[in-house]
Amino acid sequence: MFDLLTLAYQSETTRVATIMLAKDLSPTSYPASGNRGGFHGASHHANIKANMDNFALINKYHISMLAYFIDKLSKTPDGDGNLLDHSMVLYGSSMSNGNQHDHDPLPIVLVGGGSGQLQGNRHIVTPAHTPMANLLLSMLDKLGVHQDSFGDSTGKLEI
Repeated sequence: MFDLLTLAYQSETTRVATIMLAKDLSPTSYPASGNRGGFHGASHHANIKANMDNFALINKYHISMLAYFIDKLSKTPDGDGNLLDHSMVLYGSSMSNGNQHDHDPLPIVLVGGGSGQLQGNRHIVTPAHTPMANLLLSMLDKLGVHQDSFGDSTGKLEI
């Protein structure tokens, strides 16, 4: 799917896409991760280290897929740079702790140059309970879509 998405970006078939690697309630297993259990079951680790380690295997596998995609974008020429230079790739989860169904704070990474709109190599810490919509509103702004609000946003982030 990441190869197809890179091709779609390269051919300008689309510049916007969403890929869901794992639905929170999914029993899907990822044998290539080294864990044969399902995603949802693994997320309910009961704070048992062995279970947490198994869930970490799935997450490590997903991150390796992201790394593959980012690398592919960085090696694909696009105008005056590469596809990664001209992209904003948002990766994250809707849960920070699936065992407790906790969704604050969310583990999120934003990668790419956004055609010069994003400053890289930063770790941004937001105040507790900052809505995810604040990041999405900020991303829209960087894309030239200026809105006063988005979803439950309370303001824009400096991204």
